[in-house]
Amino acid sequence: MGLLGILLGLGLLVWLAFRGWSVLGLAPVAALIAAGFAGEPLLAHWTQTFMGSAAGFIASFFPLFLLGALFGKLMADSGSVSAIAQFITAKLGSERAILAVVLAGALVTYGGVSLFVAMFVLAPMGQALFKAANIPNRLLPGAVMLGTATFTMSALPGSPAIQNAIPMPFFETTPFAAPGLGFIAAAIMFGFGMWWLSRSEAAARRNGEGFGGPLATAADAASDSVVRERATAAREFDPAELEHGARSVELPGIGIALLPLIVVMAVNLTMSLLVLPRLDTDFLAEPRWGGTSIASVGGIWSVLLALSAAIVVLYVCNRSRLQSLRDTVDAGLNASALPIISVASLVGFGAVVAALPAFAVVREWVLTIEGGPLVGLAISTNVLSALTGSASGGLTIALGALGETYMALAYQYGIDPALMHRVAVIGAGSLDSLPHNGAVVTMLAVCGATHKESYFDIVMVGIVSAILGLIAVVVLGTLFGSF
Repeated sequence: MGLLGILLGLGLLVWLAFRGWSVLGLAPVAALIAAGFAGEPLLAHWTQTFMGSAAGFIASFFPLFLLGALFGKLMADSGSVSAIAQFITAKLGSERAILAVVLAGALVTYGGVSLFVAMFVLAPMGQALFKAANIPNRLLPGAVMLGTATFTMSALPGSPAIQNAIPMPFFETTPFAAPGLGFIAAAIMFGFGMWWLSRSEAAARRNGEGFGGPLATAADAASDSVVRERATAAREFDPAELEHGARSVELPGIGIALLPLIVVMAVNLTMSLLVLPRLDTDFLAEPRWGGTSIASVGGIWSVLLALSAAIVVLYVCNRSRLQSLRDTVDAGLNASALPIISVASLVGFGAVVAALPAFAVVREWVLTIEGGPLVGLAISTNVLSALTGSASGGLTIALGALGETYMALAYQYGIDPALMHRVAVIGAGSLDSLPHNGAVVTMLAVCGATHKESYFDIVMVGIVSAILGLIAVVVLGTLFGSF
């Protein structure tokens, strides 16, 4: 009965979330259904297990959501994202429109700009490019997905994405975990994705298929309540806040636009590898600081410092272009609230499930999967991210339930925790892109496309490419270890 309750609760959560119901209410209801079938105390699980775990996630990651959303909104309203996108598209031209969209998305998201901020700026520009090149609009979601939500999110070392930050407290790693393997995985994802999109473009030209035109606009997507509910459970930015504030008509020069992104990368690298490890942080072991260590919090601190420094630089360089600064700041800060509470609710659901006696069956199955801990970790993060439709939610649930076990296995088998980190992140960013994923739904809406037209291309560039990269990391990591 306990396992049946888990499956029923999870099924209800997935089904109603796909239909646009808020995760804020669905997650505790699903958790209580699972607990009820197991004969466990309902109120205790709600107020102690569910809320305790959700609060712990917020305590750990709210600063990252907050600064990440603020940075993205400032980059958008200062015109920096548009300036970067226009610069790349002008250099590459309409004859290489797909590559231009992919590279523009990759550059801004690797520099710390939220996926949703990037896609709402890139989609209209991409449509103009695709129209000039007479490339079908149905290929635009795949191009945006490849550039913004694949290798820059999960593979490239140093990414400030929340998905790359979640494993750090569990494995005591930095954002630059397994850099060599990360670059290899990123190259595979980018190479396969570009091959597929180029192949699709060539096939469309042979068939005489033209641009076709979008079915809706980015503004329509931003105001869609169903899109908003799905989006906030998948990523760290509430798209409803994109229309608040004032976007600068005057764009900064490319050097000014790129400078905050460079600051994020440079400060993150410097803090992670050079500064924080050399500081005397023994005081963190005291009870009042949670009895932690710099190895557990240093990665998050590095990203926080990087985003903070970039926000200051961005403001100093774009004061005249941020004409409604208070509105922009308020919108950026508010944009982080609903996403983190939504993901925290998914984490709370996972904590209740993991606390049930029946979950021991699931844990035993995962730990006995053929291929060792790396394969088991890859499968567990894939499955949970697929079911929740959220890479961050699925990753946190998997590591919250099995993180300590996998850390123990890493020591037992002599596996570098950095390798576990990279496998977990890439695994979470693979099957999360199923049809009910908030980023997928939002991307299709923003690009004016449908699942029927464009989802297969999203599968190829967002799922197949990530799985190929994940396989490469697992195989190379097994043979040569982390590098």
